[in-house]
Amino acid sequence: MNLQDAMYNWLSIKVVADKRPDDQAAQDTRTFFEEILTEDHHISLLEVKSNHDYYIVHYHKDELKEIKKFPIELIDALLTSIQSEPKYNE
Repeated sequence: MNLQDAMYNWLSIKVVADKRPDDQAAQDTRTFFEEILTEDHHISLLEVKSNHDYYIVHYHKDELKEIKKFPIELIDALLTSIQSEPKYNE
C-alpha cells in the first residue's frame, strides 16, 4: 500500500475511532494502519490539525518533516456512513 493510501485510510478510521471510543473494531483498525505507517513507511510523530476545508497531517518520514492535506468531506465520509447505518449504532 502506498503512503498516500495508507495515510488516507488511517486518517479516515482515526476520525471514526476518536468519535466512537467504545468501537473496538475501529480502534483495532486504526492500530493496524498506524503499524503500516510506522513499519512500512517509517512515519513518526503524527499530528492532525484541521481548518475549515482540510485535515492537515504533520509527520516525520525518515527524520524529515512533511505534511499531507486531505479534504474534510472525504475523510468524514466513513464516519457519516457508519453513523447512518442502524446496525452499527445499536
